[in-house]
Amino acid sequence: MHKSIQNIAGKVEIDRDLIFLLVIGGLYSLGIFLSNTFVNIYLWKQSGDYVTIAMYNLGIYLLQPITFIFAGKIAKKVDRVIVLRLGVTVLSLFFLSVLIIAEDASVYNFLLGSLLGIGYGFYWLAFNVLTFEITEPESRDFFNGFLGILQSFGGMIGPLLAGTIILKMPATMGYTTIFTISFGLFISAVICSFFLKRRPAEGLFHFKRVLAEKGNNKNWGKILNAHVFQGLREGIFLFVIAIWVYLTTKSEFALGMFNLFLSGLSLVFYFIVTKWIKPSMRKKSILFGAILLYVSIFIILFDISYYKLMIYAAIIGIAYPIINVPYVSMTYDVIGKAWKAKDFRIEYIVVRELFVNIGRVVAILSFLIAIYVFPAEKIIPFLLIIFGAGHLFIYLFVKNISLGSPHKKDFMIKEQLTDEKDR
Repeated sequence: MHKSIQNIAGKVEIDRDLIFLLVIGGLYSLGIFLSNTFVNIYLWKQSGDYVTIAMYNLGIYLLQPITFIFAGKIAKKVDRVIVLRLGVTVLSLFFLSVLIIAEDASVYNFLLGSLLGIGYGFYWLAFNVLTFEITEPESRDFFNGFLGILQSFGGMIGPLLAGTIILKMPATMGYTTIFTISFGLFISAVICSFFLKRRPAEGLFHFKRVLAEKGNNKNWGKILNAHVFQGLREGIFLFVIAIWVYLTTKSEFALGMFNLFLSGLSLVFYFIVTKWIKPSMRKKSILFGAILLYVSIFIILFDISYYKLMIYAAIIGIAYPIINVPYVSMTYDVIGKAWKAKDFRIEYIVVRELFVNIGRVVAILSFLIAIYVFPAEKIIPFLLIIFGAGHLFIYLFVKNISLGSPHKKDFMIKEQLTDEKDR
């Protein structure tokens, strides 16, 4: 396996920890894509209203940043691998809870979302910090690209498998089956985490100081502002598009096919982007991808059909890799060159996640207010137009970021330091 990945990476040096982190990321992606999209549909079938789904997602986005801060404090006191293990364990408990609560899940929508947000917080804090520590600037584009490939593969297989299982099994048995499989995948990820090298922690948690660094470091301030606008799109697109596909087709299998088509194209383009998009091309790549992403919205806004939804899936399947690989790599490079990044890398990751979730929470709250005041079917298209522009604003913030020479060592870390993908 190591030789196969090394052949793909070319001259980039690949070590054992990087491989195991990719395996854990792959298991996580498959588990999430298998079930999480269908949790929204599961809740919709029980409640039939957007408020229930929005409150479930609000629970995720409120508890995730709070957990990030708490996890950051823990990660400065104990091994980061333990924090990763804790996150995967909580995610396992989330799916176990859904299995136990079953047909009353919509009643506990906010609590279930909160539990998932806690799991996300622990998992992504540890995963992002380990990514920063395990990868080097030279291997970062490869890691993010290959992780994107695994995520796309999970996005292809997971929803299609889930949709097929739900279609073939009676009543709620299909949902029970896919939630059980996800539970098993997260247990497997916990087991894989024992193969990662221990990474002892030290120092105090300086969250406020790194937050204040936004005013001192222009690059850091710009990348944080970009993450707010990233969150604005992510806040509502994931669940709204999934529900639209289901309402249009009345079929979980059709939703699985939608994700198969989307992730299949993403898989191909993650390969292409990983091989061809160099650091000097990052900003142009982000702009091009952002334009594609925004234009795609207008295909499905006012005259929706499954055919148009599949065209939309194709476009965003191409756009996301073009944006995500350079954007994530640029974010890590900004952190790598920031003030005392070696000592405060955990704090930088926590602050970044806080700003993403500020955008998500603002989007969800705006959604809830809007559908309270106006009919949901009338106002949602306009909300998608407004919040869908988020990635265009990302480019406006990153276009003036200057990182200097990629080989400069002054501020780089010897031991260096991806969302649920929205639709």
